[in-house]
Amino acid sequence: MQVGQRMITPAQIFILFFVTLGPLKLLGPFAARTRGIPEERLRKLALWAFGIATVAVVIGGLAGQILVAKWGISLPAVELTAGIVFFLVALRQLMEQYSNECAPAPQPVADSPLAAGAHLVFPIVLTPYGIAAVIALLVASPTSARTTIILLLLVFVMCLDLLAMWFVRRILTGFTPIVLRVVGAVLAVLQVALSIEFILAGLSSLHLMSGSNGLVR
Repeated sequence: MQVGQRMITPAQIFILFFVTLGPLKLLGPFAARTRGIPEERLRKLALWAFGIATVAVVIGGLAGQILVAKWGISLPAVELTAGIVFFLVALRQLMEQYSNECAPAPQPVADSPLAAGAHLVFPIVLTPYGIAAVIALLVASPTSARTTIILLLLVFVMCLDLLAMWFVRRILTGFTPIVLRVVGAVLAVLQVALSIEFILAGLSSLHLMSGSNGLVR
């Protein structure tokens, strides 16, 4: 997992996971879906969503890594796929910043904690481009030690998601929503740029262009 001639650092992996799977993207949707729910039930739902999401993303990432090897899919193909998916979703999120359309009313959560937690996982906690980023990093991992670091950082970010869901009503008070909107606008631009880096990394891996950093290698 190299960028040019150097390895991607754990800090860079953490930033990638924080942008694609971190808590900033889920605060608003989670608060909207759980509005009016008692605090005790909200925390149970947060635990269920955290557990389901963590198991799903770890197993999904490892399964994707195995299937990529078995199907003979190249790393450049994974990079390009992750970049395209990331680009389409990130661009839509960026354009929504300028849209005046009202968001549809969120559906009420199910009575069953398991069903409710599962409905909150996709795509509020887990995003398709986040899962794609996990698979790309695991496929590019050269050693089991590097894979362990990736998985530990992934679980750490999921724990941050749990804390965000757990204290969502305390977080979204005062001027915090305004600050989060500003940060969200900045991250939306960075997500588009990050998706292009994935695409450039894939093209560089195919030797179709030179000068790319090769983000996930």
